[in-house]
Amino acid sequence: MEEQTLDLADYIDAVKRRRTSILVIFTTIFLLGATAAMLWPPTYKSSATILIKEQDIPPDLVRSTVTSYAAQRIQAISQKVMARPKLQEIIDKYDLFVDKRERLTSEEIFAEMRKNIDLEMINAQVIDPRTGRPASAMIAFQLSFSGEHPLQVQKVANELMSLFLQENLKERSEKASETYAFMNQETERLSRIIKEQEAKIATFKEEHANSLPELNQLNLQMMNRVDNELSDIDSKIRSQEESKIFLTSQLAQVKPYGANASLDPATRLQVLRTEYLGLVARYSSDHPDVKRMQREIQGLELETGQIDSSAAQAQQLDALRGELAAMRKKYSDSHPDVVKLQRQIRTLENTPPTRSSGSAAHSAAMVNPDNPTYLQLQSQLAAADREIYALKTKKQEWEAKLSDYENRLTETPQVEREYREMNRELQNSVSRYQDLLAKKMSAQISQTLEKDSKGERFEIVEPPILPQEPISPNRPAILFLSFVLALGCGIGYAAVAESLDDAVHGSKSLVRNTGAIPLAVIPYLVSDKDTGKRKHYRTAGIAAAVAAIILAIAMTHYFWTPLDVLWYKALRKADVAVNT
Repeated sequence: MEEQTLDLADYIDAVKRRRTSILVIFTTIFLLGATAAMLWPPTYKSSATILIKEQDIPPDLVRSTVTSYAAQRIQAISQKVMARPKLQEIIDKYDLFVDKRERLTSEEIFAEMRKNIDLEMINAQVIDPRTGRPASAMIAFQLSFSGEHPLQVQKVANELMSLFLQENLKERSEKASETYAFMNQETERLSRIIKEQEAKIATFKEEHANSLPELNQLNLQMMNRVDNELSDIDSKIRSQEESKIFLTSQLAQVKPYGANASLDPATRLQVLRTEYLGLVARYSSDHPDVKRMQREIQGLELETGQIDSSAAQAQQLDALRGELAAMRKKYSDSHPDVVKLQRQIRTLENTPPTRSSGSAAHSAAMVNPDNPTYLQLQSQLAAADREIYALKTKKQEWEAKLSDYENRLTETPQVEREYREMNRELQNSVSRYQDLLAKKMSAQISQTLEKDSKGERFEIVEPPILPQEPISPNRPAILFLSFVLALGCGIGYAAVAESLDDAVHGSKSLVRNTGAIPLAVIPYLVSDKDTGKRKHYRTAGIAAAVAAIILAIAMTHYFWTPLDVLWYKALRKADVAVNT
């Protein structure tokens, strides 16, 4: 048997048969949705728009010490504002979540509070002054709070806005103050270090006052001067020694006594000793004149008791040695005169001096020259000795000075290395101190900038206002979805019921089930009871339709737009349509 397809009349018949079930299901679901839309508490939202305003003074003139990005600072402020103590103060101040405090924990309430706070950044395309390229920059942000009560929502949003502004000012002021305090502390620390280094350098300069690098040239000049002085003294000593040699040679050639002197035994003894020394210098000890004079001298010594020839012998040796030195300058060691003087000197050196145990008066009388020329030469010779002694003493002093200057110059490289190292450390410290001092002044200006609110700051563009309409729930959308869901559920139920129903409804169903065409169709005979039911259903349908219309109008008025506003809008649109 061929399957017969259903046409529109069949569907209409099915709807008519299932209209009661469809209506009940539709009405039930729609009423549930409408009830949910009506009973769902409204949520109001109040927002504040805050502009991030740049500092009034150009950054090239005054640079702020707050260098963090605005987005980072806003997120940091947000964490402070949304901390538990701050949230607890706001909840207690505005008596929030009264109905939820008994059934929710404090953490859940804080989570609900944070969920109701919304922070949205507002970006714009700007030209980066450093690169000249367009870039996205945050110019403002929007702070919102959502809740069930409009006035409460506005107050909380205003409180949050105030907290953000206060925290921003506080954070910037604290950062500027901390920066200035840090710079001040660092400059004081460096100032102490510089003073210690200066004291160390001063002590070092006192300890090495004569070996400092800046005195190196002076020490070198002084050493050259001392060296020249020493050379001059050596020249003077040589000159005095030559003069002494000359005087000694002259003294050896002058007799100590005059020709007319009265020759008493003591004086005669002295004269003979002098002559004896001259003979010994000229002849050998075996010469007859030498032997004769020795015997005469011994007789006078026994007569006078003055037996001491050491002084005269030493004086004669000095004279001969001086003469020998003068001769060597002119002749070689093999010259006869030089050989003769050498032999005489050896003879005197090998001749032991005679001494006696006489009194001091006899010893003093042994050498008592009276020749003026001799005495003058003796005086000049003594002056030469004194001059040589003075020059040698002075030479020792200058040699000590030369050694001192040499030590200074020797110590100068090590002293210079240490001195330069200390000076380099001092200069580095001074450079860092000057740099920190400049930064400290900049930090002080930045601190004044933040105190006077001339730096980057938050400026209120739009304060929180009292919300007029809730942002949720969307009641028309809920009603529409409820309507669609109710209608779909009713029709779906009718379709399922029809597919599961095996009863025969009409001729087509009979033909489909039996395969035979009926000979005649007896129409349904409507009774008075059926007519009453139909009137009742019609009246109920009309009443339900009227009630639905009234309900829709009421919900439109209360949950969407007031009817008068809607009427004016419709009139305005109609007027615009007619005029166009």
